[in-house]
Amino acid sequence: MNWQRRLTDDELAEHVSAAEQRREQVVLMADPQLPAPVFPPLPDGSGDTHLLLACSEHAIDKDLAGRIHQKICTAPNEIGRWGCDCTPEPAPVAPVEEIAAAPLPDHWVTGGA
Repeated sequence: MNWQRRLTDDELAEHVSAAEQRREQVVLMADPQLPAPVFPPLPDGSGDTHLLLACSEHAIDKDLAGRIHQKICTAPNEIGRWGCDCTPEPAPVAPVEEIAAAPLPDHWVTGGA
């Protein structure tokens, strides 16, 4: 069982520091006769998650595991079997138009048996 949570402040600081170090290396190795490298914005944590793993004794409910948890989440914990002490982000929902427009695989039989 695994699930995701947002990065803690310390983890985000390490992530940003690593990105800054990579940028410094790119600048050092860049050809001075070419334009200077252009970088995207540094990570702000909004799209970054940390993967958490658990054994069967310390797992969480599969519905909770499918959602991204807050950075303060201490799951799995002893609140209750399969428990979590935070409010996870809502599960992503694909728009109905995208679901309806998705083509079926060629090997699927349509129209009944």
